[in-house]
Amino acid sequence: METVKRKLNESATMRWTVLVLISGLMFATYWFQDCLGPLKGLMESQLGLDSSQFGLVVSSTTWANLAMMIILGGIALDKWGIRKTGTAFSLLALGGAFIVAFASKGMFGQDQKTMLIWMIIGRLLFGTGLETVCVMVSRTVVKWFKGYELALAMAINVGFGRMGTAGANFFGVEIASGDVYTGLSFAASLVGFAFIMFLIYIIIDVKYDKRQESSAGSEEEEAFHLKDLGKLVTDSSFIYITLLCVVFYAAVFPFIQYAPDLLVNKFGFTTTMPSTAGMSLWQKIVTFFHNGPKVTSLIPMGTILFTPIFGSIVDRKGKAASLMILGSFLLIFANLTLSIFNSVILGYLGLIALGVAFSLVPAAMWPSVAKIVAENRLGTAYATMFTVQNYGLSAFYWGIGKVVDLVNPDVVQKIQQTRQQLLDSGVSLNEIASRMEAMKMTGEIPAYNYTIPILTLVLCGVLSIFLAYQLKRADKAQGYGLELPSGQTN
Repeated sequence: METVKRKLNESATMRWTVLVLISGLMFATYWFQDCLGPLKGLMESQLGLDSSQFGLVVSSTTWANLAMMIILGGIALDKWGIRKTGTAFSLLALGGAFIVAFASKGMFGQDQKTMLIWMIIGRLLFGTGLETVCVMVSRTVVKWFKGYELALAMAINVGFGRMGTAGANFFGVEIASGDVYTGLSFAASLVGFAFIMFLIYIIIDVKYDKRQESSAGSEEEEAFHLKDLGKLVTDSSFIYITLLCVVFYAAVFPFIQYAPDLLVNKFGFTTTMPSTAGMSLWQKIVTFFHNGPKVTSLIPMGTILFTPIFGSIVDRKGKAASLMILGSFLLIFANLTLSIFNSVILGYLGLIALGVAFSLVPAAMWPSVAKIVAENRLGTAYATMFTVQNYGLSAFYWGIGKVVDLVNPDVVQKIQQTRQQLLDSGVSLNEIASRMEAMKMTGEIPAYNYTIPILTLVLCGVLSIFLAYQLKRADKAQGYGLELPSGQTN
């Protein structure tokens, strides 16, 4: 009977087929989430949206999640299962994506205000579906890979999301070909294609559950009660890993947002890539690695390769809590080298350390949750972690920028005065940007001092070490087996 029960997910071919089918949603939703950045210039010229309006459209993706929508979606996932919840929230994300695209074409009204309102509505709906879809995909990976290559599978799943982000940034402008609607409709169509892949997965999942029912009963039918949420948030291991998730990502994601500007201001990197025509291959490489945005982009791209490698190590060797401690030490090293030292070589080493930590900690953290939390509460668990993480990120995104302004009042004043003078002279906004960049390179506008803002992130690394150590102690007492290979428990 046990053989019949586990026949489908005992097949490695079936497991990896399932992973590809469901990870399509990660790829496509991350592509759509990040597709607006490369199209910002087109949205200004075609739709007449200024930067604050653009910011409203982008930020509206998170509004529902800050209102605890992720937790409600996680509870729905635990109560109603993968198929129903996944279908409902995938359709919500898909509908929201196409509303944004149609709004950019003026299908709901040609005036700017109407287009803006409908784009915000679309992103709000997309964001409501997005995070629950990500939770659902993680829950599905656990269902099929628990006891097998769970850490590797979750790492590859994360890699699909990173590829979506990379694709949107590298190819978004070329795909749009000068038209916002073309770029957005392509991104929305990717979500639609991924939803079709999910429907194919559902056929396989139905077959899986029928075989489960023939022996020990389907996992989808495990009961979830609201009192389980209370058990979840009082579990010491879950508390430690959730707080670790917050402080670790608070030191990584905000840094990535500010890193291009830091590299430009601290080490004299370029903001835009100069023409490489006539350069030798070596000169082109040097030029690439002296460009702030390009160098920063290597951090998330590196996770596509290294996260699966570390995930495989966790599967075979275990030591998840110990690896989280190691990743936290690397985080401290990275922020120290990029804050108090002025060596470009140490700066590169710091970026490499940050990239390794960004691959190492998630590869150990996410499969560990599946050992700590009962499977019928995993949706709520991941959703709770994502919700708390969003609050932490929101605070640090704003907080780092605020600290930069506070410690650089003269720079802020000079930038504002220069911009106003150029505006008064009748210089266009696009020309103002290029002129001010040139003035920064010549020193007419002084550089920001990022020492204190980045040094504050060292505290996140210290807290990460403390929380990872406490997690290791709690695991020793509770016996979840975080230090053991996949499929083994104390």
